[in-house]
Amino acid sequence: MDIKHLRYFKTVADLNSFTKAAEKLHIAQPAMSMAIRKLEEELDLKLLHRYDRKISLTDEGEHLYRHANKILQATEDAILEMQELKGLLKGEVRVGIPSMLGSYYFPPILMAFRHRYPQLTLTVIDGGAGKLQRLLEQGELDLAVIVDKSIPSKNLESKVFLQEQMMVISPLDHPFASLDSVEYAQLFAEELVMFNTGFFHRNVVDDLAAQAGITPKISFETNLIPLIKSIVKQGYAISTLMAMVIEDEPGLVARPFTKPVWLDLSIAWRKDGYLSQANQTFVDFVLENSPINS
Repeated sequence: MDIKHLRYFKTVADLNSFTKAAEKLHIAQPAMSMAIRKLEEELDLKLLHRYDRKISLTDEGEHLYRHANKILQATEDAILEMQELKGLLKGEVRVGIPSMLGSYYFPPILMAFRHRYPQLTLTVIDGGAGKLQRLLEQGELDLAVIVDKSIPSKNLESKVFLQEQMMVISPLDHPFASLDSVEYAQLFAEELVMFNTGFFHRNVVDDLAAQAGITPKISFETNLIPLIKSIVKQGYAISTLMAMVIEDEPGLVARPFTKPVWLDLSIAWRKDGYLSQANQTFVDFVLENSPINS
């Protein structure tokens, strides 16, 4: 079985399109179609349903897709490891970071890393915790920042680098501003502005509401932190953020929950993947600069 044909098959399945797959892999579409047909002939199985311009996997194709993911990832890991045994450094780090941490915690870390290792290419992908975990497990990312308790996975290794409290954020003239702490029920009695589903703060709030048997009153959903802060400051809704996000916002206050909600933030990678020298260097740098280790 040709590894190249497996890669073509996986890309077609991922994009549900021969045309898009051919464009992504920079090959002619007829060559792509021919390669998939050869793969089907070799296996004597139909792998794809072809409906006009729509593509979907057959049951047999679903089984091969799972194997293709593992085979292609193992191949890439093997090539990289062999390169590094010869003293070659790939020099690329692809890391997924949630927007809150990407905006308020990681900028000085990333700049310092870039200054110390200018030969390494650093690509940062923003996204919710669920999305980043999927990209990591699929091999689209080398590393990702996750919240251990919210998205446990048997497929990932992780190390905690930051422990932060989830805080209730309100304007100065809100009753919460005069409290030392906020009960869960008090938060859920308010109109809320929250991140979209899949972001770790939203996941934690949804879990707290479910445990309390309460449906939260979420009036606004957005992943734009400046918009969240503006909505709260103007008194339209309350939110939850880390205290670092409002340090330079005099119109907002942060209060802990009466029963504190701690977030264990970790840097994670695939358990069965090969952690390159570049990625190991980034992991070590993040842990070296962790307040937990200082």
